[in-house]
Amino acid sequence: MTWPLLAFLLLCASNAACAAYQVQLDAPSSLKELLERHLDLVRYQDRDDLNDDQLNFMLETVEAQVAKLTSTEGYFLPRTTVKVDRSGAQPVVQLTVESGARTTVANVDVRVSGAAPEHSPSQAARVRRNWQLKPGEPFRQQDWDAAKQAGLQILQRRRYPAARIAESDARIYPDIEQADLAVSYDSGPLFTLGPLQVSGTARYPESIIYNVNPLHPGEEYSADRLLELQREIQRTPYFSNVVIDIDKDPAHAQQAPVHVQVTEFPTQRLRAGVGYSTDTGAHVEGRYSHFNLFNRAWVLDTQLRLEQRRQLGAVELAMPPGAGGWIDSAHASIDRTTLEGIDLRSRRVGLRRARNTEKRDFAYTLEYYSDQLQQLNGATLPPDTVVQPGTQRALVAGAALTRRQVDNPRFPRRGYIASLELGAAFQGLLTDQTFFRAYSQLRQYNPVGRRDIVILRGELGAVVTKGGTASIPASLLFRAGGTESVRGYRYQSIGNERNGIVYPTRYLVTGGAEYQRWFSEKWGAAVFYDVGAASDSWSGKSFFHAVGVGARYRSPIGPINADLAYGFQGGNIRPHLSLGIVF
Repeated sequence: MTWPLLAFLLLCASNAACAAYQVQLDAPSSLKELLERHLDLVRYQDRDDLNDDQLNFMLETVEAQVAKLTSTEGYFLPRTTVKVDRSGAQPVVQLTVESGARTTVANVDVRVSGAAPEHSPSQAARVRRNWQLKPGEPFRQQDWDAAKQAGLQILQRRRYPAARIAESDARIYPDIEQADLAVSYDSGPLFTLGPLQVSGTARYPESIIYNVNPLHPGEEYSADRLLELQREIQRTPYFSNVVIDIDKDPAHAQQAPVHVQVTEFPTQRLRAGVGYSTDTGAHVEGRYSHFNLFNRAWVLDTQLRLEQRRQLGAVELAMPPGAGGWIDSAHASIDRTTLEGIDLRSRRVGLRRARNTEKRDFAYTLEYYSDQLQQLNGATLPPDTVVQPGTQRALVAGAALTRRQVDNPRFPRRGYIASLELGAAFQGLLTDQTFFRAYSQLRQYNPVGRRDIVILRGELGAVVTKGGTASIPASLLFRAGGTESVRGYRYQSIGNERNGIVYPTRYLVTGGAEYQRWFSEKWGAAVFYDVGAASDSWSGKSFFHAVGVGARYRSPIGPINADLAYGFQGGNIRPHLSLGIVF
């Protein structure tokens, strides 16, 4: 406790209260907010429990307090004038502050000692090169502290977690309005990572953490690599919180153990929700998950979703991550959609072996499809329709790859997300017709200025087979239109249209360009152009075009998009709502 504050408190306890006073502060705009927030004389003016001695004490010390506050902004020789008018019901204090000249940085001396100059000279040079408070800039205490910490972070984030500020000095020369700065960093030894040391597991085996661990014993310390391990652990369904650190004792720099402390999720989870989609209408949903089936960390996930134009029931059983982070699973689902005159009921049973990381997902799949397609109005089928009503089946062996190279997984501004799916089915192996299937998506993010973004999107799909596709499951074919396809048209309304009924096709191509203008960190607007086609023959394709505008909001759970789009072929304006990134 400082002596001025102690004296002020003693005065508070020894004298009777009196009426409040008023302060009229005249100060430069660069200092006025600072003084209003921190100057005692200003902060206490509305209190009615102060006496004359306390007021006089603040008047006597205000000049010193002003000088101390303005020095943090680089004004070391302020001039303070105090006048008190006691003729009215309340004392009126006229406080005038003249800032004087601002001190600027004249010289900067940044030094790095320890292991960094020898083992990582470029990293040590980056500390000096990226020094934030440069000669000629105003000296502010906040900027001085931030510059020292920024230099320290360059060392601590990689190789040298025990780095410290060995010495720092700011020499101020108020009479010539200059400041000479000097800081010396001690990087300490170069750290390497050792084995994991896991704590906090009770329900789930520690092997889950070891199997998803991307670190290698002996690699150089990196804070980003520890964060990568943290994200890999949290990608699993078992742990609600993960804290990772190492022992930063310089005496144990080599093979420093990585401490992993986890908090586990409960073994069971029940969720329910309601919502609305412009593609498939209102919906209710229920989901039940068990994360420790048979006490073996098997994950049972069941889902029931009822929408106006779609109903889905699904169940999945997944093993815990094995060596290398691979997860084996089995799943089954029943999916019914009633869109564009088609009643499509798809049953699927499959096996999957997948490995998902922060930047890449890869999976091998073997899935059996049994699709039943019917016309809702029972009309006679035109002779040139490729897909026939009835039941089609296929056993498809496939592989899928998704690559994410973006600066921010939730709200990307730079980079791309790409995916590719390949599959094949052969007649006679639980399959009615031999075919090969390929499907890919690409989304490219390009920053414009400080906040804006240009997003380019593309989508390609093809089913290759001899003859027609009448015996291929309809859910493996393609239709376009809707929120995540070609806006301005109904969901899956672009395809092989016959008598008002839209049948799925063997080829798909869509694309779009969108410019997002962000007015703040959370709110923005967009203009866009979409184009696409779904056809059974490239020679007979017809492209559908649309333009539109929309609102954008960065919510805690992901981006929310609300669009109005005009489809040129349909001549209609349609609303579209979406949440999150497509893939």
